[in-house]
Amino acid sequence: MKVLFIQLLSLLTILLSASGKTECRLSSLPPWSHKVLAGGCSRAFAQAVLYPVDALRTLAQTRDGRTLADVGTGALIKGCGQTSSFALFTGAFQFGIYGVVQPKYGPLIASACGAAGSCLVSVPQEVLKQRLVTGVYKNFREAVQKIYSSEGVLGFYSAWKPTVSRNVPFVIATFSSREVLQRKIIEFKERNEEKKGQMKLSSGDNLLIGISSALVAGLATQPIDVIKTRMMTQAASNAAPYKSAFDCASSIIRTESWRKLYSGFGQRAVYMGGLWGITFTLEPVVTSYLRNKRDAQ
Repeated sequence: MKVLFIQLLSLLTILLSASGKTECRLSSLPPWSHKVLAGGCSRAFAQAVLYPVDALRTLAQTRDGRTLADVGTGALIKGCGQTSSFALFTGAFQFGIYGVVQPKYGPLIASACGAAGSCLVSVPQEVLKQRLVTGVYKNFREAVQKIYSSEGVLGFYSAWKPTVSRNVPFVIATFSSREVLQRKIIEFKERNEEKKGQMKLSSGDNLLIGISSALVAGLATQPIDVIKTRMMTQAASNAAPYKSAFDCASSIIRTESWRKLYSGFGQRAVYMGGLWGITFTLEPVVTSYLRNKRDAQ
């Protein structure tokens, strides 16, 4: 897995830095590499577009119930460019690892590996994004400097356990649902149009698949998402810090009611539905484009 991480990171760096020699390089890269670039670009674009919605979700889940009136409307886009760039690598890891593992081990194991691998990038992204949105730091540079100086490298991985506990089942549910829905839609089309083996999914199909898969996964993992947000944004609250993820969950249920574990679900549903809808729509388009460019060489 470590070797695969290094290969993916190196490959994405090459692809991103390529200029006039891109076409030459594409012809020498393995087929799964297209998934790396396509997944990374699709995820980064989707996350940047939906960043304000995710900011509202973060505020809704804070311990002291912060609102835009408390942090200002600028919080909706604070750190958007910098933290969304992390999504380029998050998507690259997710789709790259999935593309390599899925043919041999199936979607369940492939999606779990992709989710776990992408946490290497997505956890620091979440820490920075949520502390910027909640007003803990004024800007991205200050966030990086202060987290590193006061907490060290591990500070960027605070609350990594609940984050991984949320991401792995979420991505497994999303990618597995995607496989099932793709197969069912194609079977339905073949039954009605009598073109067995020739039917393809449209962009509209992929958009619907992405939204549906994300909503199912989001409902199942919402309590973990709330716990993750609470622990990552503790610095924004004057209350005594939680000792652990379990302490956070039990404290919420005991003092605020179990319903608080679903706070921000509306905002998260819009965000995750849009995020995965856009990602699953763009990824096959970009992948197809790269393959066509390679075949034309």
